[in-house]
Amino acid sequence: MEKTRIREAVNASSLFNGLPPEQLDHIVGIVMVKNFGRGETIFFEGDIGNGFYIVETGKIKVYKMSLSGKEQILHIFGPGEPFGEVPVFNGRPFPATAESLVKSVVLFFSREKFMALVHEMPSIALNMLAVLSMRLRRFATQIENLSLKEVPERLAGYLLYLMEEQNAHEMVELEISKGQLASLLGTIPETLSRIFAKMSEEGLIAVDGRIIRILNREGLEKR
Repeated sequence: MEKTRIREAVNASSLFNGLPPEQLDHIVGIVMVKNFGRGETIFFEGDIGNGFYIVETGKIKVYKMSLSGKEQILHIFGPGEPFGEVPVFNGRPFPATAESLVKSVVLFFSREKFMALVHEMPSIALNMLAVLSMRLRRFATQIENLSLKEVPERLAGYLLYLMEEQNAHEMVELEISKGQLASLLGTIPETLSRIFAKMSEEGLIAVDGRIIRILNREGLEKR
């Protein structure tokens, strides 16, 4: 039963979606299932990149910590999404820290075993390149937002992104806390709260906990 569940999770991942059944069988054969509790660290920045992960259930944040102790969230990963995959190719340490935001189950792929599979089945590498190029575009957008846009523009862009991701027309749900969202947007919770309040006063959004109703999408797009 667990093997069937793992196969479904592997097949649903963007890394391996569309691969023929015989290749999926080989991939499933090297998977290790790991369970993490809320707030548990999966790997630290600087740890040896001995493999990568795919989220089966739960949510994982990947972040860096400044010398002053300020946390900058780089990304939040959910079911089906891979993380920590870059060191698989360059053999270097993990460039950031990964932590489970909620109770999570992840699939671990040993670098040694996975690279052996890639040599046998190069089509796997093509899938990974597609995912990594998409990840690179996402980080380029994030860097642009953090360096060139003010916080209200970043929040507006994030809400529009959630609308697209959740296929929503009028309402989106924040899947992370507002404190974590502040870190993701490169600000502090107090500033983010003020911006939420100002956007509400302007009639752009209505906030009810983690539920954000989009009242004026055109107004958000003009931010």
